Amino acid sequence: MADAAFWAICLVVAPLFFAISSFVRGGLAHVFGPLAAWLNALAVLGLTVSFARSGPLRYAIGGWQLPLGINFRIDGLCVLMLAMTAVTGLAVSMYALGYFSLRIGSARQMSRHEQQRLFFWPLWLLLWAGLNGLYLSSDLFNIYVTLEITGLAAVSLTALSGKPAARLAALRYLLVSLLGSCSYLLGVALLYRCYGILDMAALSRLVSPGPLLWCGLALLTAGLLLKTALFPLHFWLPPAHANALAPVSAILSGLVVKASFYLLLRLWGEVFAQVLPPAAYVLLGALGCGAVLWGAAQALLQKRLKMLIAYSTVAQLGYLFIALPLIRLDPGPAARQAVVLLILSHACAKSAMFMAAGSIFLKAGHDRIADLAGIKEVLPVSSFAFVLAGVSLMGFPPSGGFVGKWLLLGVSLAGGQWWWGMMLVTGSLLAAGYVYRVASRLLVFKAPFFSRRQAIPPVMEWSAVLLAVLAMLLGLLAGSPLELLAAGNQVFSPAGLEVLR
Repeated sequence: MADAAFWAICLVVAPLFFAISSFVRGGLAHVFGPLAAWLNALAVLGLTVSFARSGPLRYAIGGWQLPLGINFRIDGLCVLMLAMTAVTGLAVSMYALGYFSLRIGSARQMSRHEQQRLFFWPLWLLLWAGLNGLYLSSDLFNIYVTLEITGLAAVSLTALSGKPAARLAALRYLLVSLLGSCSYLLGVALLYRCYGILDMAALSRLVSPGPLLWCGLALLTAGLLLKTALFPLHFWLPPAHANALAPVSAILSGLVVKASFYLLLRLWGEVFAQVLPPAAYVLLGALGCGAVLWGAAQALLQKRLKMLIAYSTVAQLGYLFIALPLIRLDPGPAARQAVVLLILSHACAKSAMFMAAGSIFLKAGHDRIADLAGIKEVLPVSSFAFVLAGVSLMGFPPSGGFVGKWLLLGVSLAGGQWWWGMMLVTGSLLAAGYVYRVASRLLVFKAPFFSRRQAIPPVMEWSAVLLAVLAMLLGLLAGSPLELLAAGNQVFSPAGLEVLR
């Protein structure tokens, strides 16, 4: 089991080390970045193998025990989130390698694109270290630190393009992120005042209803909802995701918004589940329904491809919140399995969509949906990646999105709450509508007339295809991730964890 602790430490230290190295030796950043991505994938593989052999555990860093020590918690959900970040992050890193090389090689303002590449890699690796630390941490204050690292790095990446729209979106993102962080930190302070400890495993055994608990949990939830951009708090997300550089958009939509939802899933699904009333879950589910309807309706109205994908993210996040009341309703593992499959498939599909959209923009010189007819003649691979990722978002078989929605539909009908299932079906039909809007233009037979003739590097196109195919394979190979999830079901049980020093 010491192997698992070693790999867990590497997952935080390695990206952080290469992020600092990229700042210090900026000329080698484009070498350090992909190298860090491959090493991170190796560390996740080692952690997964060790976890499959030994099961869930806790690692007390430096041998310090609670309440003073910092603990890492390694369970099924943690391993799956780390694997999602590793696979998606590796694909985005390889895409970014070709993306910046192309822009530097073909742009008139070469120095501006070189500067973008110079700052992209250290910021991306810093964000990656924050994500890994967040998924491994078991203490609410340490999670706050990783949230801040992730949020500040994400804001900086959003502004990296230098366009006025991107800077304005980044400023809005920064203000919302800081407000969410302040709310979260106040909630942490109230919980510490109430119980004198912030470890999630310990809190799950100590919590009892009371005014301080309700206030603390409300502040925690409000802060995380802001960071997740749940409707109607989503106003910052579409401009930030649509105006960022293509690899940054893939990172923000595929990975960053999952971090705050992961914490909500932990808090509402495990730590405080025994004291929260059912009406609270219904409220979050209702907001999720609003996100599905509003996000899809706005996506149908968009004229720009990246803005359509950004509003699609708002809609797809709604499904995750619809799953929360079903998790409370379901005595079995089906609803929890469904939400994890939706998280994994959305990360792959949405990153693939933004990566394909970035390639289309570079080739066509724009991302106006109405003027993309014939793009498949010059970018068949990217067009295929976009449509295949859209199939997963629609929830068509055999994608991971289909299996996740099918499981949630079964839980809603078995529990007599058919309205959640009806919303899942409605959302899938709306998703089919906005995906078809784009596919009908991408796949049309027409002689292409585009202003930019530079060749898109194969690594950019095939990185998007890889993630789109993986989103589909998640439906066929769902048993493997679900087995890992089942191995950590008792993570908050004292008997279900081994402590390493």
